[in-house]
Amino acid sequence: MDQDKSLFADLPVALVDEVLSKASDAGANMLETLKELKKNRENQRKELIDKELIIHESDLGYPPLPTTCGVDGSYAIERLLTADFVAAAAVAVEGLTPPSEKRYWEQPNHSVYISTETHNPDTSTVLRAVMLGRELLLAMKAPHDIVMLDGTMTLPIIYFNQALNKAPETPELNCSQEFLNHFLEYFEAYLSILKGSRSDKHYVAMPKYSTRREIGKLMRWDMKQDDRGLLTSLLKPGELTKPVPLEKPDQPWHLNTNAVPNVGGRASEISEQIVNALYQVYVCHYKPHSWLPAIRLEFSESLAKNMHLMAVLMQGIKHQCATASMLEPYPIYLADRTVKALARSLPTFRQVATQYISENYDGDIGEVFFSMHGYRSETGG
Repeated sequence: MDQDKSLFADLPVALVDEVLSKASDAGANMLETLKELKKNRENQRKELIDKELIIHESDLGYPPLPTTCGVDGSYAIERLLTADFVAAAAVAVEGLTPPSEKRYWEQPNHSVYISTETHNPDTSTVLRAVMLGRELLLAMKAPHDIVMLDGTMTLPIIYFNQALNKAPETPELNCSQEFLNHFLEYFEAYLSILKGSRSDKHYVAMPKYSTRREIGKLMRWDMKQDDRGLLTSLLKPGELTKPVPLEKPDQPWHLNTNAVPNVGGRASEISEQIVNALYQVYVCHYKPHSWLPAIRLEFSESLAKNMHLMAVLMQGIKHQCATASMLEPYPIYLADRTVKALARSLPTFRQVATQYISENYDGDIGEVFFSMHGYRSETGG
């Protein structure tokens, strides 16, 4: 306990004692949760087997290893005294080899947006939609058999709808113009990924965190755990759950294209197709190895109902989970690590801009450093 307190050396002793006490209480609550999981584990696993909701990867077969890549994005905002310095990036990373993709892969395998903006609380809302749109465009360009996306299949419609509402109201933002100029391209890429109509290329969304409980509700289990946490305990290595439809939202999905004037009928048409395709998304959980948690996979109906394609998907994912030091497939892990460096790099970008201004500004140099002083940062992905 004394060693723990050393971490809070600058805080009042009474505050430290209270914090540590509350942490112990939280640990006790977590202990009860783990005990409950352990008590119910065998019965719940038997129920899943009886309802034929557990499949072993060997039942699917062992097709040749597919080529894979992972796509991820992040954004960062540095709030300066006089303006906001913003950046958004997406990156695609090829999976472990062999096999290596021999088909033409359009370069570059990354996409970056950097700009300055006037102070506005809605900048992050629009900027993250630009980030996600660029992720989807990169995913579309990748020629690999399996393209892994970091996040859920429903995340784009949420971010895009928020940006559709805010971008027309903030025309002074450069990122608003960027989104409005390209959102139809983003929509088309999103629709292609949701439909998954190609037989030689498949998209799978792999969220690290999800509160959905498709299996829990199907089994009518009165438990607080989400499916991923629960199935990590119930599944054995090499097992997956039978694909089931994605949990439907409380309110119908929608894209408010009416907020964007003069976009024509194409926007309404494609938004309707996106909404319809979202209701055809399926989900399963897969535990490739003992050292990994269950991985949540979201994909198209055409993939879910083809056992050969499911076998290809599982083979691709298992081959990319090569070490216990990574709790997700390699291309998603590396794409995440690569693109998250954006936030750490933003102060360097600001320094380069400050140096350029200083060399070309004919006024008081102090004004430059005051104007470019950063006092708050915001990141996301």
